[in-house]
Amino acid sequence: MTDNLFEPDIADVPVDAHASQAYLTYAMSVVTARALPGLEDGMKPVQRRILFAMDGFARPDAAHKKSARVVGDVIGKYHPHGDSSVYEAMVRLAQPFTLRYPLIDGQGNFGSMDGDNAAAMRYTECRLTSFARHVLLSELNAGVVEFQPNYDGTQQEPALLPARLPVVLANGASGIAVGMACEIPPHNLRELGEATCRLLVDPRMPDDDIIDCIQGPDFPNGATLISPRETVVAAYKEGRGAFRMRANYEIEALARGQWQIVVTALPPGVSTGGVMSRIDDLANPKPKGDKKKISDDQARTKTLATSLIDSVRDESDARHPVRLVIEPKSRAVSQEDLLAFLFAYTDLECNASLNLTLLDTRRRPGQIGLPALLRQWCDYRLGAVTRRLTQRIADIDERMHILDGRLAILLDIDRAIAIIRAADDPKVDLMAGFGITERQAEDVLEIRLRQLARLEAIKLQGERDALDAERTGLLKVLGSDAALRAFVRDEVAADVQRFGDERRTLINADVQATRAREVPQVDEAVTVIVSRGGFGRLRSGHDVDEAALNWKADDGPLAVLKCRTVWPVILIDGDGRSYTIKPTDLPTGKGDGVPVSSLADLAGKKLVAALSAEPGSRFLVASDAGYGFICTLEDMVTRQRAGKAFLNTDGGTALPPIRLHDTDRWVVVQAADRLLAFPLDEMKVLSGGKGVKLMTLPEGETVRSLQVLRDRVTVVVPGVRGRSRTLALDEATLQPWKGVRATKGRKVE
Repeated sequence: MTDNLFEPDIADVPVDAHASQAYLTYAMSVVTARALPGLEDGMKPVQRRILFAMDGFARPDAAHKKSARVVGDVIGKYHPHGDSSVYEAMVRLAQPFTLRYPLIDGQGNFGSMDGDNAAAMRYTECRLTSFARHVLLSELNAGVVEFQPNYDGTQQEPALLPARLPVVLANGASGIAVGMACEIPPHNLRELGEATCRLLVDPRMPDDDIIDCIQGPDFPNGATLISPRETVVAAYKEGRGAFRMRANYEIEALARGQWQIVVTALPPGVSTGGVMSRIDDLANPKPKGDKKKISDDQARTKTLATSLIDSVRDESDARHPVRLVIEPKSRAVSQEDLLAFLFAYTDLECNASLNLTLLDTRRRPGQIGLPALLRQWCDYRLGAVTRRLTQRIADIDERMHILDGRLAILLDIDRAIAIIRAADDPKVDLMAGFGITERQAEDVLEIRLRQLARLEAIKLQGERDALDAERTGLLKVLGSDAALRAFVRDEVAADVQRFGDERRTLINADVQATRAREVPQVDEAVTVIVSRGGFGRLRSGHDVDEAALNWKADDGPLAVLKCRTVWPVILIDGDGRSYTIKPTDLPTGKGDGVPVSSLADLAGKKLVAALSAEPGSRFLVASDAGYGFICTLEDMVTRQRAGKAFLNTDGGTALPPIRLHDTDRWVVVQAADRLLAFPLDEMKVLSGGKGVKLMTLPEGETVRSLQVLRDRVTVVVPGVRGRSRTLALDEATLQPWKGVRATKGRKVE
């Protein structure tokens, strides 16, 4: 008795080695028998079996058959797997929005671009398309491909379909195997035909010339390829890459200057429902994970979406397979800004992958470049046509042999009849009497008497002459490589002429859309109102009645700025620090507004000025310490919420900046009871800092007012007993106080 509990013929193998070998066997089975298409016909095994099964009873000239019958035949005879997997593969072959050249003509609900599932197979019906029958199945019985036993050995199925065109590129393929993936986009048949025909005639054709024939993928739903040509060429050479696809759209003009964007074609794999759902998520984001609030990025995107888009609706119907209407927030929204947002944040612009991984002509899986793929397909097709013509010559020889026997009998038909009537074994006697072969004698004995008529002899001779001429032509083709290549080229060209069509995917190289870091604003006229207490609000237009504005108790106007939404609003505090806010950040209600400290970190500082102007505007800025300079609006702008140190007040307080015009020539400075007017040209242009001296001030004295002379300036002169007098001075009356910058000026009596 042995201690070994296992059977004697079971080897002692380490578990890791057995697992490795078993997994490798499984992986290769998935790669070769399920997931990857063949280079020759572009079909996976399940697709090949579906088409082969339908060729028996659901040809294009037959009535539509129930899909359940097709699935049953495929499962019972060739593909012993689940019915759902077979039906899903069959549905894909029938979808015109999935395949560039559908292989099955479906009747009923076979799904939609929005991802809707097909109806159950008991409801739908199908039959082969003319493309599938002619291109993939017409040469099944012509000796082109080999047949193999099915899973139980009771049936024969083709190992490949005899493809007359490179269907693997025309319709594309998609699959995920173990450690491998395939993503082949569809292409235009005319472009493929041109490349194939040229390659058949000139097998040494350079790779670049082959790729030049193909502009890029041609998806059934259209859209636009915006990748630069060099990117397309590099992807085709390597057999791996990505194409940038963009939706097709139109700008429809409406009444009163309104407009809307109408999307008419979507990138591959994108649905109208998916785009609408994405836009809704951008405009109404939800907190991510377990967070209670949306992130800053989500908030910025929400602001961007709501400022640009008013509504989105799907108007697709039978006449318009894709019609997605996007209405802007207002007619003032820039078309370029809205399109850039849609392309950057939604799938209206996305990538389409290219991964030419498939089974080559030696049934080896791997990645291959497009030129090498077409070269292998041409070699396959040349071999297939050679086998087909060789088989045809054999069939002709067989037929001519039969015809020779009949013609020999017809030379003396009476004697042949006599031999048949008198002989115990007429076949042997006929062979001996007429010198024919056994096969010819069997044919003579099987034909009807009516076929031995004299008129029939003329037909037989005509048929034999035609077959002999055809045989001579075929031998001539097979006898020359150039003739064979020209023959195959003519066949490919004829099939392309029959099934080829215009390109659907447009080619328009463009820059990829990027996500905006800031929210683009609509350029509209607005009025910004800032109070002395630091409250800000916004009103539309410039026709605001300042006298009718309401203020909080003990508060009043600091600035009422007639500006535009795209202009920055600059706030200046007493320390000379500048802050920047956007007009659209202010509320537009009828209230008192919001504290500007909620938009800019003022750190408790009091505002002395608020200003806004178009970019490039010049300002005169100064402090009451008697120093200042000229700057532009951009010099005061900052991205920092805490502002920036713009004006060095030298221990004093900033004065409200003065907007300068091209006609300004004189600066008027008043300190206590002294006045100085000097040319504006004496001021320096700086981007910040302390500036130059405006007026020499005695210790403890400050600048009371800073003005620029236009029509006149108003000067308040202190008098005795606390009284003061207001003087209005123009350029003539200001003459006594004109001088040079940085001097003491003259006293105003």
